[in-house]
Amino acid sequence: MDKNDVLERIKQDGIKFVSFQFTDVNGVVKSVDLPINQVPSALDNGIFFDGSSVEGFARIQESDMQLVIDPDTYAILPWSPDEFKRARILCDIYHPNGEPFDGDPRGSLKRRLASLKENRKWILNIGPEPEFFLFLRNGNETVHPVPHDIGGYFDFSANDEAVRVRTELMDALSLMGLEIEMGHHEVALGQHEIDFRFADALKTADNVLTLKYAVKAIAAQHGLIASFMPKPVYGINGSGMHCHQSIFDLDGNNLFYDRDDAFKLSPLAYQYIAGVLNHARSLTAVVAPTVNSYKRLVPGYEAPVYIGWAQVNRSALIRIPQPMANNPKTVRLELRFPDPSTNPYLAFNVMLAAGLDGIEKGLACPKPLNQMNVYELTDEERIDLGIEMLPGSLFEALVAFESDSVLHSALGSILTEAFLKSRMTEWEEFRTHVTDWELNRYLTSA
Repeated sequence: MDKNDVLERIKQDGIKFVSFQFTDVNGVVKSVDLPINQVPSALDNGIFFDGSSVEGFARIQESDMQLVIDPDTYAILPWSPDEFKRARILCDIYHPNGEPFDGDPRGSLKRRLASLKENRKWILNIGPEPEFFLFLRNGNETVHPVPHDIGGYFDFSANDEAVRVRTELMDALSLMGLEIEMGHHEVALGQHEIDFRFADALKTADNVLTLKYAVKAIAAQHGLIASFMPKPVYGINGSGMHCHQSIFDLDGNNLFYDRDDAFKLSPLAYQYIAGVLNHARSLTAVVAPTVNSYKRLVPGYEAPVYIGWAQVNRSALIRIPQPMANNPKTVRLELRFPDPSTNPYLAFNVMLAAGLDGIEKGLACPKPLNQMNVYELTDEERIDLGIEMLPGSLFEALVAFESDSVLHSALGSILTEAFLKSRMTEWEEFRTHVTDWELNRYLTSA
């Protein structure tokens, strides 16, 4: 799509305002809204803005930044009222001199994928499974969130309001260009999942961003709170974002497929798996980037804790789903420890870097954990088998990330510094904050 196509779509769709969007280092959506008479100039010249107040962007003395529009990301915002009908276009961040800004999460992933395509003739495909909760607004939701429904895994009720809300969400996302495959109730009360078709990593990251704010906006119209918080309620399953991955060549062949292998995996796939496992502890900081993420990554709630891979074992960090018969394109690995609080541009960037490191070094893949419930092993048995654990806290993950030069190189120095600064600040605030749990336990007993 080019400039003229965008202007024609705006006219056909009756758009009154366009939101030009980008993200900060934490994946928070930022937006500049323009009336349609200003859009042609923005398409030609970009939009200049002050980046000094955006998390992870320029220092005050270097604050001028430029939004450069990606016309292919045009989409209607279906929940906007007709009298103020809006569309959105995603942007990349540049310096005023026309050089790409290295601290732009989307631009960084875009350039890395372009290099992969140019130098190796490969395309990284990702299919995520973002989970979320719907909560009632009760005036006390930040202390005691109340699930919107009482359903369980794959439950259905013809008159269930949650089904109607989820159906409306799926319809809106389809209008925004996502190829929705399915939606269903998840295990916990009020928990849902909407899956869309895999695509190249950049488009998929855009889709994750779109899904998150669309779900929040439409839930709000129903008087509900949509939350992608990894573990909002104690004692029940948290929300993950399993990421199915494969590498294709430019002719559409799945390079992870090997007809003669027991798991249908190629040597390239095994090396990619080995690379991800080798960097798993440092990867965790990026794909599970909040202090709350580590309330989800505990045994007993279907979230992985131990570093290993398997085909049938859901306690493993990487699972190999059963491919469809005679369909090589469906051979893939499923990375199970990311959660939906992650910035998808950063997450996909470091996932690829870890996998490529395994390929470039020809790393040997460890034996699978098939037919083994790692949760039932003693610490001694696990250590004897050489099975490591993921970090138990954000701080522990950040320490691992700080020493991982491969992931630093993937993100670049500006993004790495901004990410670490932001996450360490969150950890310090959490570490020094006195919680209700501590007051209930110690105020009168200590």
